[in-house]
Amino acid sequence: MKYKKITKKNFNLHIIQTDKYKTVFLKVNFKRKLKKEDISFRNMLINVLFESTCKYPSKRYMEIESEELYELQYRGSNYISGNYSIMGADALFLDPKYTEPSMLEESFQFLSEIIFHPNIDKTGFKKTGFDITRHTIDDYLVSVKENPDFYAQMRLLEEMEPNTVLSYRSCGYLEDIEKITRKELYQYYLDVLENDIIDIFVIGNVEEKEIESLAEKYFPFKNRQKETESHFYHSKNIRENVKFSSEKLDLKQSKLLMGCQIIGATDFELRYVLNVYNYILGGSPSSKLFQNVREKNSLCYSISSSSQPLVSVLTIRAGINSWEYDRACALILEQLEDIKNGKFSNQDIEDAITTYKSTLKSYEDSSESMISLYAGIEYLGADEIPNRIQKIESVDRESVLALANKIKLDTIFFLEGGEEHEEEPPKAF
Repeated sequence: MKYKKITKKNFNLHIIQTDKYKTVFLKVNFKRKLKKEDISFRNMLINVLFESTCKYPSKRYMEIESEELYELQYRGSNYISGNYSIMGADALFLDPKYTEPSMLEESFQFLSEIIFHPNIDKTGFKKTGFDITRHTIDDYLVSVKENPDFYAQMRLLEEMEPNTVLSYRSCGYLEDIEKITRKELYQYYLDVLENDIIDIFVIGNVEEKEIESLAEKYFPFKNRQKETESHFYHSKNIRENVKFSSEKLDLKQSKLLMGCQIIGATDFELRYVLNVYNYILGGSPSSKLFQNVREKNSLCYSISSSSQPLVSVLTIRAGINSWEYDRACALILEQLEDIKNGKFSNQDIEDAITTYKSTLKSYEDSSESMISLYAGIEYLGADEIPNRIQKIESVDRESVLALANKIKLDTIFFLEGGEEHEEEPPKAF
């Protein structure tokens, strides 16, 4: 693969040339500093843009055109990346050598139509598409509690640090969605075109000059590129005592979540050592949480840990019966202390490193994964794969111990299910 970044005054163009795939993947990212009041606007906007355009006045017309473009796949996305909010507009289509030479330009033109020619009238976005989008998002936000794992994770972060980047809901807020008008959303759209930082990614068997020419022709953004700050968010609110919070829902099992702050970690620790630590704690079937809490004690239906290095947080999640709360908490805390006290093997570290390296190799299996990798290099200052391998291989016992002593339990959130629904957890094999 050959990667090149071309910096224009109005966007950054990232070209990854490879003959590994039979497709070309085109992605346009819109990035700005995260504000809570923007989240719902951005969720509404990206969905409205992909509902219809001036040329394709309904979803059906867009689908017909995508079929004409040899089943081009298109979608919008919106997510939070630490201190920033990123909207994406994507198109995945066959390499023109398998279709027609004109398909490369026509595919660029199709995504350009979505971004630059929305379906509007004198008021703003047209009512039909706007109403469909709002109804879809409303339904999703109302149904959030129906996914207890997602809901409990969201509530944990809100309890850990209310009204900060850590607590913001990436899906938006129902009360904000219902207040947005067609005119306000259109004004926000114009602001995005004018002020967001733009990155265009293209991966496939493509020619650099041709891609550069098409990007300039079909993505004529007027804004000038701006300085960007770090995506990494570091909390300034370190809690002295553990916070306990709970909520009841009509569930078949209760959800126990523990949120830990990672205090004063170095860049190397957040990017590399944390991967190894998380694998040992709860990131694999051989982890301490899985083996000692679930298997040996038959204490939970499921248990795992995950890390969020961009916000310096580690989360532990367990599905339990409500009456096992105290015992589960005690055993989980015991695993945290065991790692601090060095009760893990060198083999644990080697297994974690091997798994990390295998994950890196799997990136090349997907053009979308490769775009994510290069977006990480652009936005997060991440290393390229050879350097990542070298650095993960340098993680040793001492570095895991050092990080373990920077991990502090901050908040316990218990989403309690009704006992009448709960059954005995599965026994260990």
